[in-house]
Amino acid sequence: MKRGKFILAALSVIPMSVFAKIKTNMLARADKGFKINSGEGRIHGHIKLKGVNSNVLDVKISGRDTNGDLAIFEQTSLSQGKGTPLHIHHLQDEIFYVLEGSYYFQVGDEKFSLSKGDSIFLPRKVAHAWTQVSETGKMNVIMQPAGKLEDFFVTVAALDHEPTQKEMEKIFADNEMQVVGPPLKM
Repeated sequence: MKRGKFILAALSVIPMSVFAKIKTNMLARADKGFKINSGEGRIHGHIKLKGVNSNVLDVKISGRDTNGDLAIFEQTSLSQGKGTPLHIHHLQDEIFYVLEGSYYFQVGDEKFSLSKGDSIFLPRKVAHAWTQVSETGKMNVIMQPAGKLEDFFVTVAALDHEPTQKEMEKIFADNEMQVVGPPLKM
């Protein structure tokens, strides 16, 4: 028997459930509840951003907890007058819920002012941006499906320098987002 046929024959006796288990373990759904304390981040601790702003992100629910179905972040905003460039998430819907402070958002061609208690829905494939209006603030950010936003946050926090606009555009692209315009002016 030739080597290729032998390997194929040997692999055919391995139950498919073994391969399914390997794939599932790569990104497994949490099988029990958990609590994330106020002021804490799950998995990464506090993630201090660079580039777009110098805010702090705490992962509350990781995409790893939900098999990629959902991610929730808490953002402590420390960058008055700064925000994101106009960008698109091709695969995720995004929801912001303002806990403290005030923000200015653009979704498509519409602009919105948000303050404590307000929410905004940003549909996938629609260009959007936001800017922090108040001196400080805090928002919950919800992504569905989770996508790679968590990886984006970890990547920019790990940089040893303030990234250039070109570097940021590449980091956005590497994490399933596309920069399509400049940051939003107040």
